[in-house]
Amino acid sequence: MPLNLEQKKELVAELADVAAKAHSMVAAEYSGLTVSQLTQLRNKARQNGVFLKVAKNTLVRRAVEGTDFACVQDALKGPMIYAFSEEDPGAAGRLIKDFAKGNDKLQAKVVSIGGQLYPGSHIERLASLPTRDQALSMLLGVMKAPIEKLVRTLIEPAAMVTRAVKAVGDQKQAQAS
Repeated sequence: MPLNLEQKKELVAELADVAAKAHSMVAAEYSGLTVSQLTQLRNKARQNGVFLKVAKNTLVRRAVEGTDFACVQDALKGPMIYAFSEEDPGAAGRLIKDFAKGNDKLQAKVVSIGGQLYPGSHIERLASLPTRDQALSMLLGVMKAPIEKLVRTLIEPAAMVTRAVKAVGDQKQAQAS
């Protein structure tokens, strides 16, 4: 059922709002997927914080104007499903990549992050981005390493003195026996 002008305006406004806040976008060709498979994909998208939408390419082109995703306007051809990562930059990539493993009809065609356009083959790179928690733990590890090294350096002289005193004590005890 075709959309009337008011519905199209609402859809463009919704997509523009999501695109303005999103970290990354994946456009995938979905021809051949069944309704139940699309429903499964939508459910997984909701669970992972990914905005998923099937829309006409012309409406998406209008919606992404003036956002970081304006670079994808010329690459949108054919029936596409659009996944926007709202919280975690790699979430859309992981969603499409994982779902495509079991469904060969879903193929990533366009990947965009940071205002750059990449071919669908870059889905692996996007999917491999760490989650927020993983990135924070990596950062904490990097920040903690110099402090640990400083503490070990400061403690080492005292440990050396302790080992030397123990060695002298063991040597005297061995001579006394």
